Amino acid sequence: MSLTRRQVTVAALGAVPLATGVTGTAHASPRRTRTLYIAGDSTAAQKYADAAPETGWGMALPFFLHKDLPVANHAVNGRSSKSFVDEGRLDAVLGVIRPGDFLLIQFGHNDEKTADPARYTEPWTTYQDHLRLYIDGARARGARPVLATSVERRKFDASGNAVPTHGDYPAAMRALGAEEGVALLDIQALSLALWQKLGVEETKKYFNWTDTEQDNTHFNPPGAIAVARLVARELLSHRVLAPRDVRRLDTGIPESWITWPSSATA
Repeated sequence: MSLTRRQVTVAALGAVPLATGVTGTAHASPRRTRTLYIAGDSTAAQKYADAAPETGWGMALPFFLHKDLPVANHAVNGRSSKSFVDEGRLDAVLGVIRPGDFLLIQFGHNDEKTADPARYTEPWTTYQDHLRLYIDGARARGARPVLATSVERRKFDASGNAVPTHGDYPAAMRALGAEEGVALLDIQALSLALWQKLGVEETKKYFNWTDTEQDNTHFNPPGAIAVARLVARELLSHRVLAPRDVRRLDTGIPESWITWPSSATA
């Protein structure tokens, strides 16, 4: 039986994804801009003027991504995979994330705090359970989850060897990534290798070391830029992003590009 014009039109629309903003013309609008969301802790978070020169690597990541792939940095100081969920922050991200977007998930630093029940998770049980909430939530909305092991702290032994500090959390995340088929950026291993290469003294130039503070967890602009470069390279190497999505992977980034807004509402 022959199809009516209406039936042909409906069949064609069902076979082709619709772009947002399509008008009654034969031309579809450009594809919606994808966004890369970050859910994480203080090592990635946006910092403000009162914290300068402390810098989260999420502040530097846009320098390595093309302008049509914006970064929405939802990382917050002091949060674990558990407290981020309990405070409704994951729900806030899932409320705006859209098909084709990315959710980059980095937790571990604060999950390790055994004395704080509001944040503590056990690596092989509750840590993995909470990470699944991010994975499942992103997938349910057509977005792609991406796991990133926690960037390493600056710690060296007496022989000058860079020492891992995150216990079983990186291994637990790696195992979960393999089980769930989620791309995993092994920033813990890559940053540990970078600190080893730089050595005891040179690494001080990458962390928030000042005349009054010796912070071996948080970064200054050079450190944030270096870690963001690792993240961007891993996004490319794991084919989360295509070559057209990244830039400046082998180019120096001026520290002056880092800026600190005056407040969270600026």
